[in-house]
Amino acid sequence: MTQAATASAASKPAPVTQFGPDFPFAFDDWIAHPAGLGRLPTAQHGAEVAIVGAGMAGMVAAYELMKLGFKPVIFEASRMGGRLRSQRFEGTQDVVAELGGMRFPVSGTAFFHYVNLLGLQTQPFPNPLTVAAGSTVVDLEGVSHYARSLADLPALFREVADAWAQALETDARFGELQDAIRKRDVATLKSLWNTLIPLWDDRTFYDFIASSAAFSKLSFRHREVFGQVGFGTGGWDSDFPNSMLEILRVVMTNCDDEQRLIVGGADQVPCGLWRHAPDACVHWPAGTTLESLHLGATRPGVRSIARAADGQLEVTDTWGNARRYGAVLTTCQSWLLTTQIACEESLFSQKMWMALDRTRYMQSSKTFVMVDRPFWKDINPATGREVMSMTLTDRLTRGTYLFDNGPGRPGVICLSYAWMGDALKMLPQPVEKRVKLALDALSKIYPGVDIASHIIGDPVCVSWEADPHFLGAFKGALPGHYRYNHRMYSHFMQEAQPAQQKGIFIAGDDVSWTPAWVEGAVQTALNAVWGILHHFGGSTAATNPGPGDVFADIGPLALED
Repeated sequence: MTQAATASAASKPAPVTQFGPDFPFAFDDWIAHPAGLGRLPTAQHGAEVAIVGAGMAGMVAAYELMKLGFKPVIFEASRMGGRLRSQRFEGTQDVVAELGGMRFPVSGTAFFHYVNLLGLQTQPFPNPLTVAAGSTVVDLEGVSHYARSLADLPALFREVADAWAQALETDARFGELQDAIRKRDVATLKSLWNTLIPLWDDRTFYDFIASSAAFSKLSFRHREVFGQVGFGTGGWDSDFPNSMLEILRVVMTNCDDEQRLIVGGADQVPCGLWRHAPDACVHWPAGTTLESLHLGATRPGVRSIARAADGQLEVTDTWGNARRYGAVLTTCQSWLLTTQIACEESLFSQKMWMALDRTRYMQSSKTFVMVDRPFWKDINPATGREVMSMTLTDRLTRGTYLFDNGPGRPGVICLSYAWMGDALKMLPQPVEKRVKLALDALSKIYPGVDIASHIIGDPVCVSWEADPHFLGAFKGALPGHYRYNHRMYSHFMQEAQPAQQKGIFIAGDDVSWTPAWVEGAVQTALNAVWGILHHFGGSTAATNPGPGDVFADIGPLALED
């Protein structure tokens, strides 16, 4: 590297990552440290730990526990990957519809640790008004606007974007928070964030917008546009009822910025961890994988979890087979512990059950089709523009995304990506009706473009709230839910818990502070790994303390009940 290049690299600001703000612990550094995550007593080598759920949280926990010398036993009721569900179109190997997570911010550095470990290829996600999208059409109240960047849109849209940035800076000290995240300045970050928690826990996202000086001097139309199409990943109106703290976490850690997709499907990450042999495993011979420990298949779903007479935890599967474990990690959505799984009530405190049961899940619907080629790149001779673009609209489809899989290969269109009320409109509709409704809406935006003539194969749809193994897409915390989140997130710290509540752990993005983002699933899984290691008498290296070792010093602010 030249002297000039070295100086340029040194002057470049550190990136914003999902470092905190509630618990500013460097998970990415912890898992990459040469000292490893800790040491399990030799007498405990091979100890079995039940993992309920083979999504990202379950697979990360199982993979890291295996490296420490545990024997993870994974139970899965549906399919590996959880909400990283990549549905391959019939007849193809890697043309996928991403029914769950599909765009991953580079700020999720712990998640990308595993993406890079597996050598997976990524590329920029075609979000609106990004280079990857090429062009964007914003269609509101029957009027369409074509743009390649925000500057191409009418002044009203720029006014909305400016007001949002100003509101964040004025009412949430956004620049200072991001600067503390970049520097990993724990003291400053916690001081700033802990001031905001009591101010915004009880107030909604819409309250933040409507009460801000930046928006109050503008019209209702500006707030409406912000809700319908927003900026970054699209419209925000489905999040308007949520706690503002949840939105602040998303934007300050750049979850809605610089996102990438995983070529060939996001499910390659959890499935890859199932098959990957770590460079070094304690106790297990070289070449050991989760797949080999399970003889090629996960255990079936879980019917019940209870405390056995000997103090161990008894897990009974779908077919009535019961087995006892020294610890259990549940990574399924919390509602399943009262619907699909008979979880003994005494395993959690009543305050924890309140948190688990009050978790509020958001609805989400997607409709995908495979097309013969990326025809949207064709140029309309009358306009000189592409015949279709990435589309944001107030119509039934809300968001339409276009995926080019390369020359000579089929393309994929996410015809509709909708949330909450818009998703519920799709819930009772069969697949063919969903496609027809989406095509009808898009025909009003793109008259003369015959999308149907390009469709090949069968459409793919999902409504997460209709799946009994999920009951919703992900958590959306309401005002006043901070205390519930604190209980769930802190649960891996079990030293002070009564004996009957020890040994069962929870993880997943709904346990995290950033629901809907896979980084939260990874971080809570790593918390659980620390908890399980210590439950079995293990410890971390002095040179690489884990999340539980520093929790008392930098843990989340505790609000009074």
